[in-house]
Amino acid sequence: MLTLNNISFSYQKNRFILKNISTNIDDTKITAIAGRNGSGKTTLTRLVMGLVHPNRGSMTLDDVDITKKEPYEMAQYIGYVFQNPDQQLFASTVFEEVAFAPRKLGCNEHTIKKRVEEALKITNLQDIIWEMPQVLSLGQKQRLSIACALAAKPKILILDEPTSGQDCRERTMLLRLMRKLNAQGLGIIMVTHDMDILAEHADKVIVINQGELAFDGTPLDLFSQKELTLKLGLELPEAVCISQELGLDICLTPMEIYAHLHKRG
Repeated sequence: MLTLNNISFSYQKNRFILKNISTNIDDTKITAIAGRNGSGKTTLTRLVMGLVHPNRGSMTLDDVDITKKEPYEMAQYIGYVFQNPDQQLFASTVFEEVAFAPRKLGCNEHTIKKRVEEALKITNLQDIIWEMPQVLSLGQKQRLSIACALAAKPKILILDEPTSGQDCRERTMLLRLMRKLNAQGLGIIMVTHDMDILAEHADKVIVINQGELAFDGTPLDLFSQKELTLKLGLELPEAVCISQELGLDICLTPMEIYAHLHKRG
């Protein structure tokens, strides 16, 4: 369990980007973080990763205090995949890119090779192990970034706008990979503006509004409150809109709509 207790953060004195954030994130589930641009979503994930440290409050992961840990220490607990993978890819080959984290953690060469092979297999990149990361497609780069994080064996993986800019095929592949990793016991924190993805895949939703925790609950709880959803600058998922127009109970996915209509006969 990842616990945030009264977290506040400011880049400048008394101008807080995040204010008194308290929540629990289950490291076996998929948690989505949503909110308007500039609300503090990415800053919250940067705090969790140790890229910046809170001015006030504390953070623990399975009772381990991670409040002041540095990014290299956090890699074995929490993996981070940037929205733009070019921000984190730098090596000359796919192998060396994925090998970087376990090498920094002090693993021997046998363990490094094994971790690289495992990470590339699960991300379906094993056939391009000696390619240059810079020449890969956006979707491949995104999955490579995930492989790099997996090689450190974290408990939680943070994905910042994971499907941004991807075509339908790559988006589908990435979402299937996310579900597969979660089914294997990896916790997922997903920052997203896509309410359809959030509705279909998230177990829990955290909404940040003007630096404060504005909602903390399930997707169904959120989208059942239309006025609150719109007030927080979020759109209703397409399935929710369609189910409301059909006079059905709120449905989060097209499959739920189909199931309700099938029951009606």
